[in-house]
Amino acid sequence: MEFLFDRIDKPSPAWAKVVTACGLLALYSALCFWIFSSSIQNWEKVWGYRAVFFNGWMLTIGISAVALVLSTVFGVAAALARRNSFLPLRYTAIFYVETVRGVPLLFLVMFGYYGLATLLHWNDRLPVGILILSLFSGAYIAEVIRSGIESVGRSQWDSARAIGLTPAQTYRFVIFPQVLRQTLPPLAGQFASLIKDSSLLSIIGIPELTFAAQQVNSATYSTFEAYLPLGVCYLVLTLPISLWTKSLERRVSYES
Repeated sequence: MEFLFDRIDKPSPAWAKVVTACGLLALYSALCFWIFSSSIQNWEKVWGYRAVFFNGWMLTIGISAVALVLSTVFGVAAALARRNSFLPLRYTAIFYVETVRGVPLLFLVMFGYYGLATLLHWNDRLPVGILILSLFSGAYIAEVIRSGIESVGRSQWDSARAIGLTPAQTYRFVIFPQVLRQTLPPLAGQFASLIKDSSLLSIIGIPELTFAAQQVNSATYSTFEAYLPLGVCYLVLTLPISLWTKSLERRVSYES
């Protein structure tokens, strides 16, 4: 078990990297060959519904893109409101964050659409779903940003005030650059979770990727072949976020 405690920065021999890469490649290739060869007929049936998958995937991309922007706006606004001296604003932000984080997204989707949206006669599923998803993710982003702001030392605030910066300038030029560096990993995780959480919008009939996979499964009775592309498509969407965040981390890193 000693290998579990080896340092990750310990250099590995070149031959070990090559052997490991080749072995894993051979294993993954054999697995893929077995999967596809064992159910060729089912894959042919699913292939006929490729347009359904593509349309659902594109809608998922659109939903995720809009929700990422809105949730970031809600998160930053709630984080700043929780630090505001105006008590009604502060407690409203606290109520929003703690309430949303205390209930599952499934409840919010069902209650938000079939409850509040129906009560308000707002029957357009797509914008309602995007708003619910954005509010849910925004509550978690608010806590990430708030913790990042509070991690900045008091001396930074005092120095900014000493050189005459306004509160807005202090946040813009002093606080937020440091917050970005501290919060990139959890924000990346939250953004990836947002993309995956969009699958729950299928329960209110939004024809996104998961809804498309359910339709294909119902039409072909090929459960494995219908849901494997679903996982691959979500992986294609979330992996670039992780890689882009790691690149951004290197760009904004500095010696403290």
